[in-house]
Amino acid sequence: MSFWWFWSQPPVIEEALDEDLLKVAEIHAASFKHAWDVEELARMKAQSGTSILVARRASPYGTQGPLGFLILRTAADEAEVITIAVHPRQRGRGIGKKLMEDGLFRLYGERCKSLFLEVDSSNEAAILLYRSLGFREVGRRKGYYSDSGGDGTALVMRVDLG
Repeated sequence: MSFWWFWSQPPVIEEALDEDLLKVAEIHAASFKHAWDVEELARMKAQSGTSILVARRASPYGTQGPLGFLILRTAADEAEVITIAVHPRQRGRGIGKKLMEDGLFRLYGERCKSLFLEVDSSNEAAILLYRSLGFREVGRRKGYYSDSGGDGTALVMRVDLG
């Protein structure tokens, strides 16, 4: 039996369910030194204006567990990326880009005017992704990331949505 269909389909992006939070916490722990636990993620998910999107692999039998996630928070007509992560074994397959594109589409539909994020200046792959989506640097925060592989500078980036 061939699995070409299984691997060639783009991920499905959905709102996270409560039962997804354990896997989201595992992906976060595999991606960052300061890991968020399920309770912390549940508190975020319950906050007004915060949404957690998950990317799942499509399957003829429905979708599967999260491959990556994006947490967005909106306030008035602006939004920010709280965090985004893709499981280390799934990186390089366009999942992060698909999560960001879907997030941008949703925010545009909610009439948000801009989306902000902070990214470690040494994270070249993420910076390239964000620039490809129209983000531009609007500021810098020196020493923001204490566990950075670089000098800890955070680039503040913004994309205008409307």
